[in-house]
Amino acid sequence: MSQAGTVVAAFGRQYEIALDGGGLALCYPRGKKSHVACGDRVKVELSAPDHGVIGAIEPRRTLLYRSDAFRQKLFAANATQAVIVVATEPSFSDELVTRCIVAAEQQHLRVMIVLNKTDLADRLEAARRQLAPFRDLGYPVIELSAKQGAEALRPHLAGQCSVLVGQSGMGKSTLINALLPEAQAAVREISEALDSGKHTTTHARLYRLDADTSLIDSPGMQEFGLAHLSRAEIEQGFREFHPHLDKCRFRDCRHDREPDCALRAAVAAGGISPRRLEQYHALCASSGK
Repeated sequence: MSQAGTVVAAFGRQYEIALDGGGLALCYPRGKKSHVACGDRVKVELSAPDHGVIGAIEPRRTLLYRSDAFRQKLFAANATQAVIVVATEPSFSDELVTRCIVAAEQQHLRVMIVLNKTDLADRLEAARRQLAPFRDLGYPVIELSAKQGAEALRPHLAGQCSVLVGQSGMGKSTLINALLPEAQAAVREISEALDSGKHTTTHARLYRLDADTSLIDSPGMQEFGLAHLSRAEIEQGFREFHPHLDKCRFRDCRHDREPDCALRAAVAAGGISPRRLEQYHALCASSGK
């Protein structure tokens, strides 16, 4: 019996499907390779009321994922907004934030940054300074403490299918628990010795906040590869580059040592942050572009 449903959890090659007619089913993809993502709309063939096989994936509106030279890691399908979660502690990488933004921009997702753990006042100003370039570019930065004021985030999620992404230990699971206490997402202590969080979420899961609002929690990460993006797609992920991209002398300008490079001229004039151009080159180099 064929039924339609939504993938609400991804456990490796097992997927939990919320069936349109009600109920949940644990399903497997056909074949050895799996390209199913949390948030996908699928058709399943049930062999029992709660077990079956995924027969087809319906066309996606968006797909957020990371990749390196060897494999891809799918985060969420059909999301409309990427919520990048950082915190005052442990320290976060502004380059990883940039990578998340570039991937989200390529899929035309709305982007929002959440600065969590603002109750740790001695780290707050340093975190704000690190996020200032993104705020200056127009990306909303929502400050909160997930343990005390997670409700401040709810209005920014309304009507969206948001995917939470970020490094381990930033408090994504705590946010989920605060917004949906019944979720009971696992939360563990931060590993202070490594100054990084332990991986608490090991699979992606979709939660419904209301009929029009959903939230996809993704596993924490320490890197975000963009091997699937071309150099031109990486360029487009830097919104401040847009007014200058057609003004370089050479159409295939790499914005490095070429004469009459409009991007480097904009950096010299103070219109583009040197750090952002540096990150662009780092992203291209690590992606083999």
